[in-house]
Amino acid sequence: MNFTEGCTVAPASVPSDAGVAGVGVLLSFMITAVIALGLSVSLVFDEIRNSGKPSVLRRRLLNSYSDQQLLTGIGIQGVGLAKMSTMVPYHFFIIWMLSLLSIGVHNATLIALVHDYRRDAVLRWVRQALMAINLLLSCAYGIFILEAVQDGINNSTLPIMCVWSPDPLPDNAVEPPSKGISLSFIGTIVAIAGNVFVFGFATYYLQSRTQRYYRLIQIIGLVTMAGIAIGATIRVVLMAQAFQTAPPVSLSDQGERAWSFGQLLSVGMLLLPVVSIIEILRGEIQCAPPVPDEEVKLLDPEDGAAPPAGAEGGEELQETK
Repeated sequence: MNFTEGCTVAPASVPSDAGVAGVGVLLSFMITAVIALGLSVSLVFDEIRNSGKPSVLRRRLLNSYSDQQLLTGIGIQGVGLAKMSTMVPYHFFIIWMLSLLSIGVHNATLIALVHDYRRDAVLRWVRQALMAINLLLSCAYGIFILEAVQDGINNSTLPIMCVWSPDPLPDNAVEPPSKGISLSFIGTIVAIAGNVFVFGFATYYLQSRTQRYYRLIQIIGLVTMAGIAIGATIRVVLMAQAFQTAPPVSLSDQGERAWSFGQLLSVGMLLLPVVSIIEILRGEIQCAPPVPDEEVKLLDPEDGAAPPAGAEGGEELQETK
């Protein structure tokens, strides 16, 4: 991008971007989050009550929706970075909120299905890699937003890439300092630090074989992840043009409110996990039940094999008996 040409004049308005902030895209993220969080809470509640046979269908459905949310979150962040030379901070911020929403949903799923992931080393490390990619992308977005808030162009029509411009930005694009900007600056730093902390804790929770304070961690983790998801959703609803809200930046059209094929496709993708459930009910797909707590302690962290007699896991089982 040529900073001299792109960051010296702020246009009066910018086009809408239904690909990242359209009504169908936003609704698909939010509906997926509601379904996944609801399933996570129900599964954890069943475990706490010791309600007998675990639900394989709900676990499979939750896993599918979580994977969908995680991959679409990574994908939309990649699109935003590819378009950062033309994308305004308003759209960039919405993508960041959607990434936080996907992080909250995925971590809630991790809390509910941790035994399923610990059983399969390949699945566990794939999850770990996707979590790391999501973290790096989210932190990159947070840094861009932090710079935009610091430069006072978070509600500007200038491209987000202008935060790195070596030339002075136009006065009509820069907001004067205010208390609101200070709060946004602090909130952005807290969000970035929180992402790093949550990733570190989720990594430990996924890879660790210990079960200390397991139920307490589940409850606190679910409440925290639900809070992150709800906060991100409210922030998007309050600022997105798609929900009949006046956006903080002047848009030249109403394209984010229109229902096009792409928006319908985004919502229609929510039906894909249901197809897998139908196949399971018909017996076309077989799913292994989750591993009970006692058996998880005996599984090797890499290949799932039981440790030899006298090993730590065997001693724990003998003590339990």
